Amino acid sequence: MSDYGMRCIFNGSVEEAETKITEALKDVGFGILTRIDVAETLKKKIDVSRKPYIILGACNPKLANQALQLEPELGLMLPCNVIVYSNEQDETVVSVINPEAMVGMIDNADLQCLVNEAKPLLQQALDAIQ
Repeated sequence: MSDYGMRCIFNGSVEEAETKITEALKDVGFGILTRIDVAETLKKKIDVSRKPYIILGACNPKLANQALQLEPELGLMLPCNVIVYSNEQDETVVSVINPEAMVGMIDNADLQCLVNEAKPLLQQALDAIQ
């Protein structure tokens, strides 16, 4: 596991995992703003076939607003990315960005309070689908 993400192996398909993590994120105050089907896009654009790989852009409006008030350039890192994919062992992986890693790149200690709020919520959503 990377230190910039929190992840789990989901017992089911990529499609089922996407549905479950979307619901779990909603339960903790995050909505999905964007959805990118990487496998489909690569097939269309450069005719490359790959295993399923979905990127979801998750956002908690309250936390995003507070973060942008403290650090307007933080928008470069929003929304929080969630990935759902099939790995080499044909396992379904769900991985969520670790907010500590995101704000670790920014020199603004005031953001730590938001990390302390966001990280447990994201972890709770991930735990809910295991």
